[in-house]
Amino acid sequence: MADEPGQPPALTTLSLAEQAPSSHAVEQRITPFDVSGGVDETGKLLPVDYTKLIQQFGATPISPTLLERFEKVTGKKPHRFLRRGIVFSHRDLEKILDRHEKGQPFYLYTGRGPSSGSLHVGHAIPFEFTKWLQDVFDVPLVIMLTDDEKYMHSPKLEISDSKRFTTENAKDIIGIGFDPAKTFIFSDFDYVSGAFYENICRMAKRITINSVRATFGFTDSNNVGEFHFCATQSATSFATSFPHIFGSDPLKTRSIPCLIPCAIDQDPYFRQCREHAEKMKYKKPSLIHSIFLPALQGPGSKMSASVDISAIFLTDTPNQIKNKINKYAFSGGQDTAEKQRELGGRTKYDVAFQYLTFFMEDDNELEQIRHAYEKGEMLTGELKGICIKYLQEYVAGFQERRKKVTEEMRGEFMAVRGLTWGGNPNPVPTEVVEKKGAQKEKEKSGKPNGELKN
Repeated sequence: MADEPGQPPALTTLSLAEQAPSSHAVEQRITPFDVSGGVDETGKLLPVDYTKLIQQFGATPISPTLLERFEKVTGKKPHRFLRRGIVFSHRDLEKILDRHEKGQPFYLYTGRGPSSGSLHVGHAIPFEFTKWLQDVFDVPLVIMLTDDEKYMHSPKLEISDSKRFTTENAKDIIGIGFDPAKTFIFSDFDYVSGAFYENICRMAKRITINSVRATFGFTDSNNVGEFHFCATQSATSFATSFPHIFGSDPLKTRSIPCLIPCAIDQDPYFRQCREHAEKMKYKKPSLIHSIFLPALQGPGSKMSASVDISAIFLTDTPNQIKNKINKYAFSGGQDTAEKQRELGGRTKYDVAFQYLTFFMEDDNELEQIRHAYEKGEMLTGELKGICIKYLQEYVAGFQERRKKVTEEMRGEFMAVRGLTWGGNPNPVPTEVVEKKGAQKEKEKSGKPNGELKN
């Protein structure tokens, strides 16, 4: 797994721009190992085209109708990430909503590839959303720390480095606020064995070298561990990999699916998994995709743990946050205050505004800021000031929670143990749900006698 289901392990912020000849455009490249929005004929780095990416990956946009169903089934207003298109596409989310409506079990799965001792705010975004989903659905969550993959992918890392990063990253993740009663965090180096390893082998037997090459762009220079890791990441998608949570009878547990909140760069891993899951008599995992939090240098890039000036780290002081935003955050404003007042700014490209879409809860306030900036009523310095305030408050809140995370707490989250959860407290009987589905099909068919289309 790349840094986690939202954060690839190896990002060179301007990788495509650096490679592109000055007069040639370069297509965007989105893989679990590289994220770049492409380059136009002038050498300008472009924002990621998510509409194109949905089409390329064969995912499904999250529609207003699906959001209405989400709210109806859960009784909760969709998260701001859903409302604003930050979480924008999915695979089979409607099947998870059907299960929740009926009170049938499922679980959440996310993770992190520990590549550094501290997370940045881009890492925190998927975990924040995952915590919200766990609170809404009241279901178990497994968090995979892929220290093995990180070791195999990173030439300079030793196993001891990966393990040290795992320990610190686990504490950071706990600092997001997850409930230990229904959350299991595990390290691949420590947990992979037994039923989990059996599922790795089942998946590895079905994945060919050619399919991995085609999916990830690997060559003969990639090591065998990188080729094999797709099977390891897939195994977490199956409830039978966690007998201490779901029980040891595979005939009962193999029908329990998972929902994977991840950035869309992680989708290739799970396309492999979904292709083979039913052949293994398991449910396909469902996915819900998010966009990337851009690096300070602007759209088309994303934050990197290895580039300090690209990111706001969760260990940064208020003054460091202020200096990074003021000095490095790409502005969509004009060159002078006079031009800004005349022409207005471009929020689509402005990093400070983009960060506010992630961290500001109030939709009306965000819209007022957008309008004022685009109309020239707000200058870049004012917008950056608002952004600094929100980021300082978020990081300070995290740091306060992180101080309370002890080694004993980490041990509790990572202990192999049973979990407790409630699920839907008011499930709708299956026959009622199925009757509603049949009625919808009847309406689609347009046949008054109720006969369904074949």
